[in-house]
Amino acid sequence: MLSSPDLSFSRNLPLAVFNQLGELLQQMASSLGNTGLVLTEAVLARIYIPKEWQNQRFTVVVSEHFSVLLRGNLEQGCQEEYSELSNTNPLTGIAQPYGKPQKRLQQAAQLPLPLTAVSSKLTFNSEAIASFLLELKDLFVSDSDTYQNLSHYIQILHPNDATLQSKFTLLLLEYLLPQNNEIVTEYISVNQSDDSIFQAMENALKKQIFQERLLNQVTTKIRKSLDLPVIMATAIAQVRDFLELDRLVIYKFEGSKVNPQNSTINGQNSAQPPIQDWQKEGGCIVYEARGTDNIPSVLHYQEKNCFIRTSACWEKYRQGFTLVVNDVEKTYGLEECLLNFLRTSRVRAKLAAPIMFEEKLWGLLIAHQCDSPRQWNENEKNLLNSIAEQLAIAIHQSELMRSLTQEKQTLEQRVLERTIALRDALLAAEAASRLRNEFLATISHELLTPLTYVIGMSSTLLRWPLGELSQRQRDYLQTIHDSGEHLLEMINDILDLSQIEAGKTVLNINEFSLASMAENAIAALLDKATKKQVNLKLDLQIDPRRDRFCADGERIEQILWNLLTNAIKFTPEGGSVTLRIWVEDNTAIFQIEDTGIGISEEQLPLMFEKFQQLDTPYRRRYEGTGLGLALTKQLVELHRGRIEVESTVGIGSIFTVWIPAQLVRVLLA
Repeated sequence: MLSSPDLSFSRNLPLAVFNQLGELLQQMASSLGNTGLVLTEAVLARIYIPKEWQNQRFTVVVSEHFSVLLRGNLEQGCQEEYSELSNTNPLTGIAQPYGKPQKRLQQAAQLPLPLTAVSSKLTFNSEAIASFLLELKDLFVSDSDTYQNLSHYIQILHPNDATLQSKFTLLLLEYLLPQNNEIVTEYISVNQSDDSIFQAMENALKKQIFQERLLNQVTTKIRKSLDLPVIMATAIAQVRDFLELDRLVIYKFEGSKVNPQNSTINGQNSAQPPIQDWQKEGGCIVYEARGTDNIPSVLHYQEKNCFIRTSACWEKYRQGFTLVVNDVEKTYGLEECLLNFLRTSRVRAKLAAPIMFEEKLWGLLIAHQCDSPRQWNENEKNLLNSIAEQLAIAIHQSELMRSLTQEKQTLEQRVLERTIALRDALLAAEAASRLRNEFLATISHELLTPLTYVIGMSSTLLRWPLGELSQRQRDYLQTIHDSGEHLLEMINDILDLSQIEAGKTVLNINEFSLASMAENAIAALLDKATKKQVNLKLDLQIDPRRDRFCADGERIEQILWNLLTNAIKFTPEGGSVTLRIWVEDNTAIFQIEDTGIGISEEQLPLMFEKFQQLDTPYRRRYEGTGLGLALTKQLVELHRGRIEVESTVGIGSIFTVWIPAQLVRVLLA
């Protein structure tokens, strides 16, 4: 048997002729049965490819007995023509059915463009084919299964069987060569009428308007609603109808934050699954819209074995690229596992747009053509990408609302817990305050009775003639008397303070002379100041016509007494204490100025706190319980007045009290 002539060539071919050659190679591969492998550039759709591969077109057949490679490089400027050649009119963008070779050539002949050339090479050389497969294999380094399959087919390459080579030669001569002249002639001679062009352009514009309207409807739905299941189900139902898809689904990956919830949408073609444990397995189809009931449902489907995170298409999805598969039989020819899964799910062509949430791959919006290949055009791809972006916005809104709701619930729970804790603390404080007041009232009453006897009897003994008591005995009695008086003052202060805090203090409002009160206070403390060698002075700045004042006279005397005794106590020998009084706008102002030890800036905020005293070095020198100023502040505020202090260490202090005139009535604290 004579060997077949070698028909290998390298030349420029019209694009239509190059496409028909590729189909003839595939027809030859089908005659080999299951022993051969046929690959086209469709296998590159699921991976990210370098720039030098983006314009390349190829069909390669590999088997033990027959192998052939058709490889071409699409010239710059012809790419758009190629992408739409087999399914769209380049002027109108209207999709055309995927037809037979002759039909495709007739469509190509209708292009009112110059003849498109493809730099082509056809070879049967096993070494050249192996070299090409090695280049192709390098693109699938991250996909171990495809990489190993290509390595296997490289190893089985052998020179072609003469019988099969002759069979292909006859096929080539019978189907290709007689048509070349006819193809070129028809390509140049056939022209469309103006009317058909305008009609096609009008149809394309209408379809574009419908697409923009659909996208606007989905966007409006997302802005007006926060119900993620309703948004997703409604969107995929509308998009499926517009693109006339067999099936449109949303696939959600494991670990995505927002989980689908049960929701009811009118119509049997849209459904949402309950939350399941599919997250542990990798992913699941969570929404679906079908054209008819004859198309099988894939809702809840999950692929556990073939579609893994190391798959080459994962990186493509993560980078935001859309996966375009016109025919799964060609694209997944090297992945038997995944191809069988797609056959079982009745998927022949698919278009998958990634849904990115927070720069992570949340899921996929996938269009399915079930029974035949489909050439996806650029408009369909752009629409699916736009819808996927809008769904990502809806997911973001849903996640924000979920976070806000969770934060609100957490905050409400914390507020409730804090409120209960504060209520319990308040009740405990009130109970403790009642117990304290009751204790102070009881113990003070019990102390006052014996203390009265101590003070009274010591006073009586001190009045006895000197001859009956020695000086030493008198000193002892004086000490007992003075200590009793001091203890009585302290008990009275405690009782007054507890009464005020309990709200039981009553102001006895009467009219009195400010000048007389000031003079009495100075006179009462003059002996005490003289013993300490402190100069006690009175500075009256009162108009005699405004000397009368309405307030609780006894409490005002108590305020002045506490402030003056405090000033005398902390003023060293040779110092001075001055009491100034004047009236402004029905307000009496009392100012006590001393040249005492002063108060540090750190201690000023604690001056009017209960039981607060000076630092340790002064405590040993100056006695006191720290109740005087606290009681004074309470009495001032009981009159709706205020008290302030200015002090400098080593120079002295100035206490200023403002007491507004009171109405002549009884006021309760």
